[in-house]
Amino acid sequence: MTVDLALYQPDIAQNTGTLLRLGACLGVVVHVIHPTGFPFSRQSLRRAGLDYLDHVEFIEHVSFTAFDAWRREAGRRLVLLTTKASDSTYRAAYAENDILMTGRESAGVPDAVAQAADLRVRIPMRQDMRSLNVAIAATLVLGEALRQTGQFETLA
Repeated sequence: MTVDLALYQPDIAQNTGTLLRLGACLGVVVHVIHPTGFPFSRQSLRRAGLDYLDHVEFIEHVSFTAFDAWRREAGRRLVLLTTKASDSTYRAAYAENDILMTGRESAGVPDAVAQAADLRVRIPMRQDMRSLNVAIAATLVLGEALRQTGQFETLA
């Protein structure tokens, strides 16, 4: 089992394409939780995803409820990346069964979704800044999780 990445109702096709490309390059499964804020298609993702879309394993879930039921049945821990968390992503201990989830670019996740997460982490940053781009944030946290779980060692 490897660390996965989940995108909660992404708003921006370019960020989604970038994260699918990241998944392809690092061998990470990407879960897309619908609805998206754009028509979800290869055409809408092509600009950022390029030809990497043919090399990524991604799973679409019709709703958060469907995704959450699937991940609980699979015994996967949900780790939410959120600016509202008190725990630093660099103090957290990651496991191979984790799914790291980002929120919508425009609104994050609703409180009920945040409460469903097993762990909520934030990236330390200057207090006068609101947030990082979702693709950059996911890359930072995913990198730390892959490092901790030894999954970079399987890549060339």
